[in-house]
Amino acid sequence: MAYKKPHSPENSRKADIVPLKDSITAMLRAYRLQGKLNEVTVVASWEKVMGKAVALKTQQLYVSNNKLFVRLSSAPLKHELVMAKTKVLANLNAEVGEDIIKEVVFL
Repeated sequence: MAYKKPHSPENSRKADIVPLKDSITAMLRAYRLQGKLNEVTVVASWEKVMGKAVALKTQQLYVSNNKLFVRLSSAPLKHELVMAKTKVLANLNAEVGEDIIKEVVFL
């Protein structure tokens, strides 16, 4: 009777180990969800990037076609942010790590 060499589960498991980050990134790429996730990240990081005072005066915030739409309750704040639009855009994209937002529209 011939005996088979015992299968070593340690070696095969190590070959199959993939870091969780790489697995999630591959899944997002496969399902084409990375862009949507980045948009959600931009909206979620609005208060962190702009500060609590601006976040309190923000009524609505959404992304459509790489444009961030921001509805504010304060006209003076809206005017100030329109003047600093390029800085707002750069700060938001820097927070995400990619150029997700191409334009910011203040409503």
